[in-house]
Amino acid sequence: MTSTLPSASPVLASGTPPYQDPALTTAERVADLLARMSVEEKVGQMLQLDARDDLRDHVLRRHVGSILHTSPERILEANRLTAETRLRIPLLVGEDCIHGHSFWPGATIYPTQLGMAASWDAELIARVARATAEEVAVTGVHWTFSPVLCIARDLRWGRVSETFGEDPFLIGELASAMVRGYQGNGLDDPTAILATAKHFAGYSETQGGRDASEADISRRKLRSWFLPPFERVAREGCRTFMLGYQSTDGVPITINDWLLSEVLRGEWGYTGTLITDWDNVGRMVWEQKIQPDYAHAAAAAVKAGNDMVMTTPMFYEGALEAVAQGMLAEDAFDAAVARILTLKFDLGLFENPRLPSADLDAVVGNAAHAELNLEIARRSIVLLENDGTLPLPSAPLRVALVGPLADDAQTQLGDWAGGSGQAGWLDGQPREMITTVLDGLQAIDGWSVLHARGADILTLEDDPHGKTFPDGQPRPAVVVPCDPDPVLIDEAVAAAEASDVVVAVVGDRIELVGEGRSTATLELIGGQIALLDAMIATGKPVVVVLLASKPLVLPPSVANAAAVIWAANPGMLGGQAIAEIVAGRTEPSGRLPISFARHVGQQPTYYNQIRGQHGDRYADLTQAPAWGFGEGLSYTSVEYADLTLAHTELGAHEHLVAEVTVSNTGARPARETVQVYVRDTVTSVSWTDKELKAYRQVDLQPGETARARFELPVQDFSIVDAAGTRRVEPGAFELLVGPSSRDAVLLTAGFEVVANAA
Repeated sequence: MTSTLPSASPVLASGTPPYQDPALTTAERVADLLARMSVEEKVGQMLQLDARDDLRDHVLRRHVGSILHTSPERILEANRLTAETRLRIPLLVGEDCIHGHSFWPGATIYPTQLGMAASWDAELIARVARATAEEVAVTGVHWTFSPVLCIARDLRWGRVSETFGEDPFLIGELASAMVRGYQGNGLDDPTAILATAKHFAGYSETQGGRDASEADISRRKLRSWFLPPFERVAREGCRTFMLGYQSTDGVPITINDWLLSEVLRGEWGYTGTLITDWDNVGRMVWEQKIQPDYAHAAAAAVKAGNDMVMTTPMFYEGALEAVAQGMLAEDAFDAAVARILTLKFDLGLFENPRLPSADLDAVVGNAAHAELNLEIARRSIVLLENDGTLPLPSAPLRVALVGPLADDAQTQLGDWAGGSGQAGWLDGQPREMITTVLDGLQAIDGWSVLHARGADILTLEDDPHGKTFPDGQPRPAVVVPCDPDPVLIDEAVAAAEASDVVVAVVGDRIELVGEGRSTATLELIGGQIALLDAMIATGKPVVVVLLASKPLVLPPSVANAAAVIWAANPGMLGGQAIAEIVAGRTEPSGRLPISFARHVGQQPTYYNQIRGQHGDRYADLTQAPAWGFGEGLSYTSVEYADLTLAHTELGAHEHLVAEVTVSNTGARPARETVQVYVRDTVTSVSWTDKELKAYRQVDLQPGETARARFELPVQDFSIVDAAGTRRVEPGAFELLVGPSSRDAVLLTAGFEVVANAA
């Protein structure tokens, strides 16, 4: 189609168009610029395209508003091309900076989001996000597609490591902290970057754990658990939301009017910017097959309220064709473009496009960020079992370190990192910045370490359907487990027999993790089970370190291990953090943000399941998890006593005040995470048996006692009724306080919510 330019707009006395005047408000500048734009320029502003492709075509022909997956050279080239355009609208530069500046050589890579969640420390996570923003901003990137607010309920799903775990309240606390860290004190701060809450909403509720499958989830279920974390960050100012890949009730989230218009923009009053996930608009044509062509797909996406369309280049032609065919009016794009321009003005990009800094090496990967990385790594590690073997004694000590992940630097970083495959330009992060478990144990004075790999995990084969999907994206390769290798096992046995203690590092590899990499099983694959069996059979104390993206099922022999540690993917300094905990130089304080299954057939194992079924076990197996939400050990003993409530009869608009005594009865210091759950004893609709409502971390020296106080709004004890309305129902409640979600360790106090209280 041929478009005429808008009629001339006013200019200032200086000859400068008003939108270029920083003295005007953002709203005034947006209105002026929007009035000057052609329909082609408006459609282009809604596009975010891959900077690895033809930048000249992106900027000069498609008038692209944003680029992603770039480098300083490509950013500078895109900026030069932007100067050739009629209106010189600056580009937004986005990147998947998920747990650090994921694809920048030498950037600080922190534990994965699930690992950080094990710290249960919102302010520490806010500091991580702030440090990440500083590194991202100096490289010319303005926008991170983080944090993930999905609820991990099926452990087979490939993206569990990207979540904060299984509990909506904890997710809301930690995600809100991460948003604060990214966005700082306001977008006018040059170290602030845009945060993205994703994937809105229900993306993680998959079928069979398969990534991006239909989410069979009701609106009431969404309101009950999946939407509250998103509502919290929306109201707290998260500037962008990313939409999930999946369909719900047959409707792709990309065009789900109920979620986008009624709930997000309507009920919550959200004024931020929506971005699709990778090729969501195109997938409606070539994969989901609910749109006949790109014109219809573009029209549907625009009408549904999408703002930025990620990596669907044909959206440009499709949207213009939709206008030509009368499916869209020429002003149909105005609201979306206004929101995109608002971000650019608020970031100050018209005055300063925030190009890569000349002194970025002084910021990226600096010493202060490394120290913060070590702090969060220490706090992310969870001690699950310990028969008293840990902490290991000082010198002299002979340690057999076995396992395929004991010295695997890139796997230790996890998904969305240097070697994880999403960025073809980066094979891995600098080895000298990474301490593996081998590095960490060898640094302990007086320990002699014998290292034996002991097992291999997997090899890869091409997918029989081809190396790429129809849109040209690479298909993940097919994983082929390695057989146990008797030679490798014999080497490990020899090392064990020559040592005082065995540290066995097992888990999963990046080929088993991430988008399109869900797993049918949760067991250790390759020769790892045979290796663990052989280590246990030696009779030496075996410390199992599970370096795994998500909870995995350990073999029966591990019941005879001396200790079990879960380290998630602990980031660059994870090996040092693990060694310090094993040696007793750091106290273990991590607590599980997610439950561990005993068998894949137990799925789901999350703690806050709905009441009401026949029995509480399978005929052949318990339903209880191997390790439950909130669990984790210290090197000391902590006791809870004397749970009291200030009042036991409360109105719906009052606060419940509770106190509990927490005592360190052991010989070492502890950081105890005191967890507070609430049970609504009788509800008008089926509901979970208990929900986390608060927690507090208390530092206790040996023999020290503290009184922990909580003040909880009764409004937080709500349910979503059959009509889909969230409300507090009068009646009997119970407060449950203790060290984890397990009923057996929780103190209980009853109270009542009355309808007519003052």
